[in-house]
Amino acid sequence: MREKWRIKRELLEMIMEASKSSYPDEFGAFLRAKNHIIYEIVMLPGTLSGGRSVIYNLLMKPIDFSIVGTVHSHPSGFPIPSEADLQMFSRSGDVHIIVAYPFQMDSWKAYNRMGEEIEVQIF
Repeated sequence: MREKWRIKRELLEMIMEASKSSYPDEFGAFLRAKNHIIYEIVMLPGTLSGGRSVIYNLLMKPIDFSIVGTVHSHPSGFPIPSEADLQMFSRSGDVHIIVAYPFQMDSWKAYNRMGEEIEVQIF
């Protein structure tokens, strides 16, 4: 049986606040986990945020096997992956979170690298 992903409540709250602070632009970062527990984000220097996308400077991404995926915001209010999101998911780890406006604890979804919705439990 595959182990389920979990995320620390404080981290998800911080992601929501960072997304509110970035609004109307997108917020984006990478996720760090141990034993399927997401506990930290990794901000890459040189990341560019705009109203429709986040562009990561992947040359700045450390070689770090605890980085398991990505998180980014959708100011539009819909936590559904775009084609660009799906391409990024397929190259960037096993778990990806999209938080959507108004950036509340119930306005987010998680996906696997194939863009299929998965459960991530808050604890």
